[in-house]
Amino acid sequence: MKKFIFVVPMLLSSFFIMAQTLKEIIAKTDNENFDAAAINFRSLITLEPNKGENYFFFGENYFNKGDIDSANYFYLKGIELNATCPLNYVGTGKVLLVKNNLEEAQAQFFKGKTLASNKNAEFLRRNAEAWLITNIKNTDEAIALINAAIKMEPKTSENYILLGDAQLEKNPASGSEPIKNYNKATELNPKSAKGRLRIGKLFQRGRNYPLAIEKYKEAIAIEPNFAPAYRELAEVYSLYAKHSLAIEYWKKYLELNNNDDARYRFMSSLYSNKQYQDAITEYEALKKQGYKSLFLERLAGYSYYEIGNKTDADAYNKGLKAIDSFFEQAGNGFKYLHNDYKYRGLILSRLGKDTLGILELEKALAIDSVKNIETFSELASIFMKIKNYDKAITSFNRKIYINDKAISANDCFALGKAQFFSGINIQKEANDLKEALIKKKKPADSPEIKLKETSANNFFVKADSAFSRLTQISPSWPIGYFWRGRANSYLDPKNEKWLAKPHYEKLINLVKPDERKTSYKSNVIEALEYFGNYYVNVKDKIKADETWTAITELDPANEKAKYYFTPSKTKSKN
Repeated sequence: MKKFIFVVPMLLSSFFIMAQTLKEIIAKTDNENFDAAAINFRSLITLEPNKGENYFFFGENYFNKGDIDSANYFYLKGIELNATCPLNYVGTGKVLLVKNNLEEAQAQFFKGKTLASNKNAEFLRRNAEAWLITNIKNTDEAIALINAAIKMEPKTSENYILLGDAQLEKNPASGSEPIKNYNKATELNPKSAKGRLRIGKLFQRGRNYPLAIEKYKEAIAIEPNFAPAYRELAEVYSLYAKHSLAIEYWKKYLELNNNDDARYRFMSSLYSNKQYQDAITEYEALKKQGYKSLFLERLAGYSYYEIGNKTDADAYNKGLKAIDSFFEQAGNGFKYLHNDYKYRGLILSRLGKDTLGILELEKALAIDSVKNIETFSELASIFMKIKNYDKAITSFNRKIYINDKAISANDCFALGKAQFFSGINIQKEANDLKEALIKKKKPADSPEIKLKETSANNFFVKADSAFSRLTQISPSWPIGYFWRGRANSYLDPKNEKWLAKPHYEKLINLVKPDERKTSYKSNVIEALEYFGNYYVNVKDKIKADETWTAITELDPANEKAKYYFTPSKTKSKN
C-alpha cells in the first residue's frame, strides 16, 4: 500500500513534466517568471539530459534574470554534453561580451556559426541579440545576422522584432523603421504580445503615453498572463504621475511573478520613478527575506541618499553601509557606473567625510564627465561647504569648458559667491598687511598690497559677471540683484560712483511686501542701508528719513538706524 502511494505521485509528476514543453517553459522566461521556469527547466533536463537547446534556454532564463554566472554555467554544461549545438556558443560569447572580452566572444560566435552552417535561423537571431544587449554593441553585425535569418524564415515574426530593436539601437532618434518592423511582426503573428509591447515602448520613448498604454493593453488582451505588459503599464502611469494606477498594475505584475526577483524589479522601478521611500520599503522587506544581490545594495545606497535624513535620521549611514556592501560584493573587476561613485561620494560628504567624498566624485567624473556634467556642480557644492573657493571655481570652470549652456541659475549663484568670497579673503589679506605696515610706521602702499587689491578687485568683477548671468537666467529672482549690488559695493568701496544702486533698486522692486519681513528681510535691510547712506550723501533728508524709518520698522535694534536718528546717544554708548 505504501509503495502504491509513492508511485502514483511520481507518475503524476512525470505526466506534468512531459506536458511542459520547451516552448511553454521559454514563455515563462518571457513572462519574467524566472523561478517557475527554472523548476521546469530542471525537470526537462532530467528527461532530456543531452539536448543542447535545453541548457541554452535554461542559461537564457538566468541571463535575463541578471544572474550571469549561473547562465554561463548552463551554457558551458550544454557544450560539455552536446558540443554540436551551436546555441550554447552564442551564450558563452554573450557572457564574454558582458565581461568586455571581445576577442574571445567572437571566437565563440565563430564556433557556433561553423556548427550552424547557415542553416539555423535561431542561432542567427540569438547571435544578433547578443550584439544588442551587452556592453559591447555592434548594430551593423546584428542587422546583417537578422537579415540572414529573414532570408531563411521570412514569416517568423521574431525576426522583425529583433530587426526593429537593432535599428532603434543604431539610431535612437528615429523610430520610423523600427515601427515598420514591429508592425510587420504583428501582421505575421497577430497574437504576438511581444510585438505590441515593442510598439508600446516605442511610443513611450517618444512620450506618446496614451498610445503606449493602448498597445500595452492590447498585449494583455492577447495574453492576459504577459507580465512585462503589466510592468510597462505601471511604469508609464508613474511617468504620467498617476501613482495609484501605477501601483495597481505593479500589484497585478506581482500576482503573476510574486517572488523576490520580481519584487527587486519593482524596487528598481520605484527608484527610477523617484519613489525613493517606497523603494527603501521594498529593500528592507527583501533583506528580511534573505534576498541577496549586489544590485539590491546599489539601489538601496542610491535611495537612502535621495531621502536624506529627513524621513530616517540614519539614512546616510544606512546608505553608506549599502553602497559599501555593493562595492565589496562587486570587487575590483566590476565595470562600475558613474552613479556608483557619485552616490558614494555624496553620502560620504553628507556624513562629514568631505575629502573622501571628493575623491569618489572625481572617480565618477573620470568615467564620463560629458554625459554626467551635473556632477561638477555637486563637486563644487562640497568645496563651497568646506570654503575651498578656488576648487569650487575650478569645478564650475570645468563644467563651463565642457558645455557653457549647461550652467544653471544655482551654478551662477554658487560660482558668484565663490568668486566674491575669494575676493573678500584676498582683500582681508591686503588689509592685514597694510595694518601691519602702518604699525611699523612703514608706507602702506607696497607692490604686494597693490597686487592683492588688484586680485581681489578682479574676483569682484568676475562675481558680478556670474550674478549678472544669474539675473538673465532667472530675472524674477531677487537674490541675483542683491548679490550684484553687494559685489558692486566692493568694486566701489568709497561710493564714488554708487555702482550698487541700480541692482539694489531692482531687488527692492522685486521683493513682495510680505517677503520684506520674512525670506528677504536681511537682503532688504542691507539694500536700504545702502540707500540711506546714498540719500544722506546727496543731502535728500526726506528720502533719508523715509529710508532709515523703513529700516527701523524691519529691525528696531538696527544700530545704523539708531545712529542716523540719534548720533550723539549712539556715540556716547560706543
